Amino acid sequence: MRDGFPDFRLGAVLATSFTGTLSERHGNSVERIPTPQRLVDWLTVSGLAVESCTPAQLDLARELRESIHAAATAAAIQDALPAAAVQVINDCSAQGRAAAVLTPGGQRRWQLGSASSVEDALGVIAADAISIIAGERDGRLALCASPTCQAAFFDTSQSRSRKWCDMNTCGNRQKKARFIAKSAQQPAL
Repeated sequence: MRDGFPDFRLGAVLATSFTGTLSERHGNSVERIPTPQRLVDWLTVSGLAVESCTPAQLDLARELRESIHAAATAAAIQDALPAAAVQVINDCSAQGRAAAVLTPGGQRRWQLGSASSVEDALGVIAADAISIIAGERDGRLALCASPTCQAAFFDTSQSRSRKWCDMNTCGNRQKKARFIAKSAQQPAL
């Protein structure tokens, strides 16, 4: 835990990693970007460094995060996408200014300009969300099997049968609960 804040849960997919900045949505919620500076920190570790963030930009980021979560959840359960969420995602994508660049290793990375703002970084996140929700990438959207989490995540496993957004947190918690329940049923020797 850095500076008293919960650690970031970083995944391989930018958009769903961003939705993970609020976890345990159906339990005791954990907000990982409670301040503008924490959003700057998250963007930096995600390769989208910006110099500063205002409270209004933090509010916009949270609105985008919840819109991505709502749209990804709907896509994962094959439901209609919420129109308001789609509008927020589209608006953020259209506002952003960033360039896709090719790395020497053959991977795409997003590059923000030297005077980039939070809106530019959010545009990249929104564009990533559009690509996964639209089904343009190899994988599937799924929901975490943890009843307190139910986070949307992008499953790129070979079998496409992952159950947990993060095995180190939700998966281990569920395995531990099953072990304790099983141990309680066994008679004492």
